[in-house]
Amino acid sequence: MTIRPTLFAGPYLDRRAEQRDDPDWLTAAREDRDTRYIIAAGPRQLVSAGADVALLDNAAALVRDLPDSMFTLLGWFRGARTLLVEYAADALAPAALPPGTELAELRPLAPQLRGDAASLLAYSRALVLWRARHRFCGVCGSANLLARAGHVMRCSNADCATENFPRLDPAIIVLVSDPSGERALLGRQASWPAGRYSTIAGFVEPGESLEDAVEREVEEEAGVHIGQVEYLSSQPWPFPSSLMLGFYAVARTEEIRLRDGELEDARWFSRADIAAGHPALPPAGSISARLIDGWYHARPGG
Repeated sequence: MTIRPTLFAGPYLDRRAEQRDDPDWLTAAREDRDTRYIIAAGPRQLVSAGADVALLDNAAALVRDLPDSMFTLLGWFRGARTLLVEYAADALAPAALPPGTELAELRPLAPQLRGDAASLLAYSRALVLWRARHRFCGVCGSANLLARAGHVMRCSNADCATENFPRLDPAIIVLVSDPSGERALLGRQASWPAGRYSTIAGFVEPGESLEDAVEREVEEEAGVHIGQVEYLSSQPWPFPSSLMLGFYAVARTEEIRLRDGELEDARWFSRADIAAGHPALPPAGSISARLIDGWYHARPGG
């Protein structure tokens, strides 16, 4: 079965989380000539012209003489200790960048990047955006300070000292087939490119299991009731902090009723429709494309 790999997933990094508790982690990194650094300026990240992440060494101008608060230990990438250097969104002019590099947004660039590079940049982007949205303690309002090599935001008020950890928002995404397995339920949002349809998706709510969320979202968006639900795989989706959890489901009803306004349209599509290029599908590398691939290449009813 031909299933395209999922972006941002896979064993691209040795995180070595225990190193985050070493009080001398940054000194060790600066003294290691093999240490490599990636650069972020707000949501943009430094990439090379060769569709790869730009990895800088200790001698690079963008790395030298910076305050400790700008560094985060990511782990060991391609065998080398790798740190994130976080600049303000408007801090770096093009002239300050190394030759052959540019600051770019990950989302449009990701399909062109090497797989491990896209994953590393997704990881660092999620950390940057999490910290930007948690600068102050949600309990007492005091400023938060970085701890554990950049992976914890700790309240600066000693009487509070509340710790915040990187946030993930779980979201389900599901390919629903009819009982025969011959047709798939796909919908489209009005903001998408013309003709594009995709699988049903939505955020998990408090007090809700993943399976319950799958059933609710399909009913809310398309008015279809489902029965059997089967988990496939997941995808980190750092825009800004989602974790997409992919499922297959089999419909118990087939009448489509757009209930909550999330979708502009929803339809049942056959394998013949897909083979003929209708509708336009999600981009390769998305978990929605993987779900559609898996259904398309499966035996009817399988």
